[in-house]
Amino acid sequence: MESTFIDRMAQDRALIENYLARVFAVEPRHADLQEAMEYSLLAGGKRIRPILTLETCRLCGGEAETALPFACAVEMVHTYSLIHDDLPAMDDDGLRRGRPTNHIVYGEAAAILAGDALLTAAFEQLTKAKLPADRIVEAVECLSRAAGSAGMVGGQALDMAGEGRTLGVRELELLQSLKTGALISAAAELGCIAAGGTVQQRAQVRVYAQAVGRAFQVRDDMLDVTSSPEELGKPVGSDRTNEKSTFVTALGLEGCAALVEELTRQAVEAMDGFGVPDFHIWLARSLSRRTK
Repeated sequence: MESTFIDRMAQDRALIENYLARVFAVEPRHADLQEAMEYSLLAGGKRIRPILTLETCRLCGGEAETALPFACAVEMVHTYSLIHDDLPAMDDDGLRRGRPTNHIVYGEAAAILAGDALLTAAFEQLTKAKLPADRIVEAVECLSRAAGSAGMVGGQALDMAGEGRTLGVRELELLQSLKTGALISAAAELGCIAAGGTVQQRAQVRVYAQAVGRAFQVRDDMLDVTSSPEELGKPVGSDRTNEKSTFVTALGLEGCAALVEELTRQAVEAMDGFGVPDFHIWLARSLSRRTK
């Protein structure tokens, strides 16, 4: 069964990679802007967010291909956030997905512009979906809320403000529900929107994705302590270097492992009532055990 789901992820990833590779291919090239955008956008990665969009569209009765523009819009927003997070003014990281970060290769100004352009392009992609106009409007509202001050950017602001001081579990939960969880939740909700899913279905996939997103971040904090740069493709120990509180500092590794298990249980439970949620259940459990 696991090999079947791994094959499905590979098929989804191929659809996503092919779509992303074509997005800027016919655009006029301005200095090294598009090259810098593609450097980060086409660097691979797990593509969990866009895969979640495609698979949730299927789960809610839609055709996954119709959700591709939504899925790739989410990945563009995610990529822009990584470019900006790595900047010297933020986390000041030099390695991402096993390669030098964008600003190391192209300079800080070009990296900022590449991130800005990817964010803008994401919303253009939403309009390219061959779906009813009301679904596209709903998608714009969903992604803009998740990406902005009420979501990912707000979480990053809390992250920066928390440097050098000890945060409690409640504060960490809020921070990560915005910084990481909001976009993962939007990825799932966009799949439901693309499929024309019900209000109840959207509420359920939101609960699922928020639990998966929190578990993902807790696991990420654990790997920052237990893994290596070679395994992760990015620096480890940067949270300690930047004097950031994490779930590991608040709960310890054993407490984090227990929390990941509980959040994964909540994600699985949220799938009750869907016809065949096997992929989503497998994904939640697989991400809870990931080593990179």
